[in-house]
Amino acid sequence: MSRTYTIRDLTREFGVTARTLRFYEIEGLLAPRRQGQARIYSNRDRARLSLILRGRRVGFSLAEIAEILDLYERGDGGLAQLQHAQVKFAERIDALERQRIDIDVQINDLKTSLTMIQNKLEEREPTRAEPVRMIGYGVLPAEREDA
Repeated sequence: MSRTYTIRDLTREFGVTARTLRFYEIEGLLAPRRQGQARIYSNRDRARLSLILRGRRVGFSLAEIAEILDLYERGDGGLAQLQHAQVKFAERIDALERQRIDIDVQINDLKTSLTMIQNKLEEREPTRAEPVRMIGYGVLPAEREDA
C-alpha cells in the first residue's frame, strides 16, 4: 500500500503554505484525491511537489515545469521527459551564466564609481557639513570627535 500525505504533512516537510499546494492543484501540477473536504496526496504528488519546488528555485516558470512533468505520462519510461529536461536545464544554465556575467560587470562598474566618488570627496576641503565615514559600501554619519 502506498503512503499518503495530508496538506499539513507536505507543508511541514517542504516549508510551503497550504495556499501554495492549493495553487499548484489549481494549475494542474498536483492532483490529490478528495476524502470529504480533506485532500489526500500520493507519493506521486509528493515527488511532483519536490520537482516543482526545485524547478522554481532555479528559475523555471510553472509552464516550463508543467511541460517537464507532463512528459512523464507518455509511457516511454520517462525518456522524453529526461531529454526535454536536459535541453531545458542546459538553456537555464546558459541564461544564469549570462546573468552572472552581467551582474559581475555591474558590480565592477559600481565599485569603480564608488572609488571615484570617494576620491572626489577626499580632494575637497572639509566643509561644515556632517562628516561621514564609509562602512563597507554604506555611508553612515561619522562619530563626532567633539562629542
